[in-house]
Amino acid sequence: MDLSCIVLAGGRGLRLGRNKALEAIGTQTLVQRTVSSLIFCDTEIIVVTGPHNTELGLEEFGHVRLVIDAFPGRGPLVGIYTGLLNSRADKNLVVACDMPFLNPKLLRYMAEISEGYDAVVPRVERNVEPLHAIYGKECLTQAKYLLDDGIYSVTELFKRIRVRYVEADEIDRFDPEHLSFFNINNEADLTRAREIEQKERLAMAGSDPGGFIPGSSTY
Repeated sequence: MDLSCIVLAGGRGLRLGRNKALEAIGTQTLVQRTVSSLIFCDTEIIVVTGPHNTELGLEEFGHVRLVIDAFPGRGPLVGIYTGLLNSRADKNLVVACDMPFLNPKLLRYMAEISEGYDAVVPRVERNVEPLHAIYGKECLTQAKYLLDDGIYSVTELFKRIRVRYVEADEIDRFDPEHLSFFNINNEADLTRAREIEQKERLAMAGSDPGGFIPGSSTY
């Protein structure tokens, strides 16, 4: 499949009070962990960030391309638009940089069912995950219309394109605990993420056979 990966790292981390992309989870920062989780795609990885946030410690990842938000500070729709504009692929996996437990099997499934749709988006009850989704280049036109009108809502974009929602029963096949969508907003989230990472690391080392975390990016 013609697929690229787009990581959104342009947020200022206002709720956390500092740049969360650089917070450590285990031996990597959040943005490094996210990029590492996408290597299985064996494709280009575009990291979209703001002009204030270009020192992300990604020099060791030779396949990563850093681009600057087209309209910095105006939300994730701008990041999605910027990533799609710079992508070489028709289909694009878009994730936020603060989701430390991406599940490759779920992401691969989403890519496989994307044919015939402009976007593939997980949905659990009424909770939609627009920053863990597949977007086609077809979204560019409608996103540009919205941005030109001063509308920065991804939800508004979904009203104008063909969306395939991935429902809870499908997600449960790959990630029954829905850790894929766990993201970092505050200190409590950081603490929990570090605890989960430590537990999965022990499990991988064989120290805790019962400690495997479904949805972990490391299995």
